[in-house]
This record gives sequence, C-alpha cells and structure tokens, in this order.
Amino acid sequence: MTRTSTILAITFTCACASASTAPAAPASSTPAAPAASVAPAPPDDPYLWLEDVTGDKALAWVKERNALSQGELEATPGFGALRDRLLSIYDSKEKIPSPEVLDRFIYNFWRDDQHPQGLWRRTSLAEYKTAKPKWETVIDVDALSKAEGTTWVWHGANCLYPKYQRCLVSLSRGGADAEVVREFDAVKKEFLKDGFMLPEAKSQVSWKDLDTIYVGTDFGPGSLTDSGYPRIAKEWKRGAPLVEARTIYEGKQSDVSVWAYREFDHGKVRDWAGRSPSFFTNEAYLIDEGGKLAKIDKPDDADADVWDDQLLVRLRTDWLTGDKTWPAGALLVTSLADFRAGKRDFTMLFEPKPNSSLDSWAGTKTVMFVVELEDVKSKLYVHTRGPKGWTRAQVDAPAVGSFSVGPYDEDKSDDFFFTETGFTTPSTLSLGSAKSAGKRARLKQQPEFFKADGVETTQHFATSKDGTRVPYFQIAKKGLALDGQAPTVLNGYGGFEISLTPQYNSTAGAAWLERGGVYVVANIRGGGEYGPAWHQAALKQHRQRAYDDFIAVAEDLIARKVTSTPKLGIIGGSNGGLLMGVMLTERPELFGAVVCQVPLLDMKRYHKLLAGASWMEEYGDPDKPEEWAALAKFSPYQNVKVGVNYPRTLFTTSTRDDRVHPGHARKMVARLLERKTDLLYYENIEGGHGGAANNAQRAYMAALAYAFFAKQLGLP
Repeated sequence: MTRTSTILAITFTCACASASTAPAAPASSTPAAPAASVAPAPPDDPYLWLEDVTGDKALAWVKERNALSQGELEATPGFGALRDRLLSIYDSKEKIPSPEVLDRFIYNFWRDDQHPQGLWRRTSLAEYKTAKPKWETVIDVDALSKAEGTTWVWHGANCLYPKYQRCLVSLSRGGADAEVVREFDAVKKEFLKDGFMLPEAKSQVSWKDLDTIYVGTDFGPGSLTDSGYPRIAKEWKRGAPLVEARTIYEGKQSDVSVWAYREFDHGKVRDWAGRSPSFFTNEAYLIDEGGKLAKIDKPDDADADVWDDQLLVRLRTDWLTGDKTWPAGALLVTSLADFRAGKRDFTMLFEPKPNSSLDSWAGTKTVMFVVELEDVKSKLYVHTRGPKGWTRAQVDAPAVGSFSVGPYDEDKSDDFFFTETGFTTPSTLSLGSAKSAGKRARLKQQPEFFKADGVETTQHFATSKDGTRVPYFQIAKKGLALDGQAPTVLNGYGGFEISLTPQYNSTAGAAWLERGGVYVVANIRGGGEYGPAWHQAALKQHRQRAYDDFIAVAEDLIARKVTSTPKLGIIGGSNGGLLMGVMLTERPELFGAVVCQVPLLDMKRYHKLLAGASWMEEYGDPDKPEEWAALAKFSPYQNVKVGVNYPRTLFTTSTRDDRVHPGHARKMVARLLERKTDLLYYENIEGGHGGAANNAQRAYMAALAYAFFAKQLGLP
C-alpha cells in the first residue's frame, strides 16, 4: 500500500527472492517450460543440455539428484517435526490478514490448511477490527483450480476506481511470473465470459474506463523486449479483438519494459506511458486527451511520483537545476503544473546523510509520510503543506526494528495503516490518523511463533577490505558464550538497491534461534541500506565490494568468537544465491555449510536466459570484453576448480522459475560433481522464483535447509 514511484508501474522484476529459507512469493503446479528457456551457447559448455527445462534427460537428472537429497535430509532427526511445525506457522489462522481497502470493503488474500491455493475475500472495517472477522469469499482459488483442472496461483487483482466492482484478475500456472488475465465482476462474484482476457504472458494491464484498458503483452513477433517484457503499450476497447488494440507507445527491443496506465488521485485523472531503457532508468510521459505524449523532464535514473497536484522525484545521482545541486538519494517535491511550466522550485522532503537513506513514502489526503532508515533502523516523519510551504515532524514510533506506512483509502482521508516489526518482535498492524499520528489504534497482533525469551538483537559493524564499515544484525541468546562454538547462519543479499531491514522471521526463529543457533543478517553494499551510493558502490566492475563486505562480516563473527568456520553456515537466494556461489568459489575455507537458493551462477550466459537481460545494468554485459573481464573474476560457474575442498552445499531451485533460469543451479551442481564435490541438490518441480507452490512446499523447502544446517554445523 506504500505509494512509491506510482508513475513507474513497471511489470519487470529484479532477480529477487526471499533471502530466508521461507520464500514468500506465491507459486503453483503444472510444470511447463518457461519461454525462451534455451539460448545459443558456446560449444565448450558440456552441461548446456541442463538448460532444457522440461527435457526428459534433464528432468531425469533432476529427479535422481532430488531423491538423493530427500533420502538424506528427510532421515535427519526431527525433520518431520520441523516441517510440520513450520507448516503450522504458515497455515496459522492467527496471522495478520493483510488489508487492502477498495471502496467500502477491506479485501485480503488468504492461505491456510483448508485453502492451500487461497481465498480472495472481503469484509467491513468494523468486522475487520474484531478478533475473528466474518469474511465473504469473492474468489476461491482452490475451487477454481479444481473446476478447471489447473492449479492456479493468485497474482492479484486490478480493480476499477472508484467502486472497484470490475477487476482484472491475474492467475499464474505453476508459480511463474507469466500469468493469464481475466475480467471479474466483484458484485456477482464471477468471471465475465465475454470480458477482457489475455493468454499466458508477462503482461501489464490497467483500467482506463469500464470499456477500455491499457495493455502490454505478447502481441506476437517483435512485441517483447530482449528481457521478455512488453515492448508495446496499447489501448484495448471492449468487444474488439486484441489485434485491433490501438498502439499508445512503443519502446526499443533493447529496453527492459514499456508500460501505460491511468492514475486516479485526489479527483484527478491522468494517463501515463513510458519505458525503462534499463533496470534503473525510465522515461515517463503524460498523455493528453488527444493522445499526445509530454515527457517529464527529470533525470532518467530518478523515480517520479505524483500526489494530488505535486510531483515527487527521488534521485539516484546528483541533479543540477539552475544553480542548485540536489543530492543523490534525496526526495524532492514541487507543483506538477509549475514543473511542467519550467520552474524547478523544489522542497527536499528527505535529505540524505551519511548514515541514513530513504526507505519509502506514502501520501494520504493532505499529508505525506516518509519512512527513513538510520543505520538500517526505521524512523517516521510526517510532512504537511501550509501557506508557507512544507513542515516536517517526527512521529513517535517504537524502536522495534522497522515499520511501514500505507494510506487507508489513498486520497479520501488522512487515515493510515501502520505496521511495526522486528527480528524477535511479532508484527503489529495499527490504524492511525495524520492529525494524531503518534496515537494509533491496534488492529491486529501477530502471535509469537517461536520462543524468543532471552533472545536479543544487537547491531555490529565489520570493516571491509577497502575500509568501509559494514553493518550487520546478530540475533542470539543473551550472554552467548564467545567461544567460537555457536552454530551460526549468516544471511545476505547485496543487490538491486534492496535493504534487508529487521523483520519477524518465524522460520529462522522456530527452526534455528529457538534451538540455540545464532542468526545474522549482513547489510552489504549493493543493497539500499545507505541510499543509492551504497548500491552503486557494488555495480558492475565494482561487484567484488559486495562480496568483500560479506567476507568481512563472516570474518568478524569469527574474530569476535561468536562462531568458527566449522560452525558457520551461509544462506541466500536469487542475487543472494549468486553471493553464495561466489563465497563457495572464492572463500571455500571460510564456511562450514552453504545453502544456495534459486541462484544466478553462470554469469557468462545469464543475460541470454529468461529475464536476465534486464539485469545488465546491475552486473554488466558479458558480451562486452571489458565487462566480461570483471564478471569472469567472480562468476561461480566459470571459477569451479579441481582439487579444492568446497564446503558442503545444498542447492535449491524450481522448474517453474521463469525469472532466474533453473539451468544456473543445475549446471553448477553438474560441474561440482564432475570435480567429485560432496553436495546436495533439490529442485521443486513446482513453484516459481519463490521456490514453492504453497505453504506445504514452502515448509518442506525450509525444513530441508535447516535440517541441512543442523547436520553440517552441529546444532542439537
């Protein structure tokens, strides 16, 4: 619900997955090969055949490796009990039902043991406030799956403002990013047989009015970018065939994505179109009534948002306007009309400092909330417009770790949802008003899913190779004996400007902390913990800095005698899986065990596989000799060596991952096995980039990881 970069309603996604062992992304069944699963490869790659996602030979190899891993890990003491414990947590009816306000209803998507694929449901605010709300089912995804013979995964609903009675519902087969879109009547609670429908694709859809939608999808040859996302945005009228949809905007083949949508805000209607030439750049255009496009004249690497009559700009690099230089990381605001007229009279709502960064912003009817991070801990400020400009005031909030703000009903009131959480503090959801933002009424409290008595969170700083101070959080029993014997799991990500903030981690809590283990989260460069500069410090040829940071945290844990190499395990997924691969190949002597989830590993070919081309701004272009020279130094697949004693590793991935190709993990494992490396591999035949199709699979995957750690690191 946080209003961040509304203009940039882009449909492509980063190589992101939950860095924990409990993937949060939804997933499903019915294995099918992701589109463009195999690209031309150099002849010296002996394991190219493993990129054939659902090929008979490749799947036979997968099933053989799966059986070996399952046989070993399922036999570890307590595996079944841990799996069942985690499943009971994920299926708990005491979880906070995440609210989305659409007109007079609060909507929520919910999964539990009786509804593994989920319910889209609704209730009133008064009912939501009760301990056990009465919900009205709108869509039963399990029933729909049974009726249609396909296990559907919920990807969300885009409903038409202001009554939200017609919705464009997105459903995925097998948990992939690709989805089908169907028009749904939320009053009659039925899909329209003759409504708007799109076949499976990585589509972007948005309502313009009841009889018109904006759509970007696979229109046929040449309509997608090299990254597999829409290259063309069109306006599609009800009743007309899709081939007759009118083109609004076209991007380039080399772009990441193109998009178009209508914005409803403070009684105003605006139409937008734009493109993203790369992952962190974009061009945004206002569309007038005649269909003419007017570009928003901002830096291409800046994010833009519109709230009421104001334009907000979040900078990634310094911006010189007139005789004023606005700093990278700042959040600026000005009148949209004045900006379009050429004026550049900004107010800085967030001013970056060496130890702070902008986390998010959210506008209500009359105020703007801004969440800032100070040394990776949240602070909340409210900004109010007055005759003399904007005023800023800090809002009282608990120092539990992190929190977020979302408008209750966007532009209709100043009410807002407030969520607070911490590593050992169960999440709380409250409802507040801007008039008394520090006084909020608690709506829901998540129960304690693990015993945190005597467990404390402390923050420490390691010194990286180049002298940079790198923060990390340590969650452990108070009075931990500093004898180097604590089984420790170190988690990291370090990419795409994503910050790892304190979050209640019921998986690590129940599977590790409660049993006496130590859990650590490293805030390495490449993330967004200290703003754009923290991210940009580890881009492309500077990627090694992120890896040096992670190594520094690991070495600091050992130097502080929290743990030792035989007792130190590391875990990461997606870009964090790449991090794990680099640690495995660069510093195999430093770690006792590795869990590498849905990873990128072959950096010579990543840009030719699925969505990989969209990440070249992050990693570099392997086809450019100077950029491959940097990638070649750390690309795990190319850096496996003969005669090295690698720490035991569990690789996991998903057949249905159409974002990060499962061939990365498959080929890495094959190459390591060729070197006689002792390892485990498990590929979920279902599940998308999140790695699991439902709570049962999610619990199983998490149990595999922590059973592996317990065995390798000696946790009782």
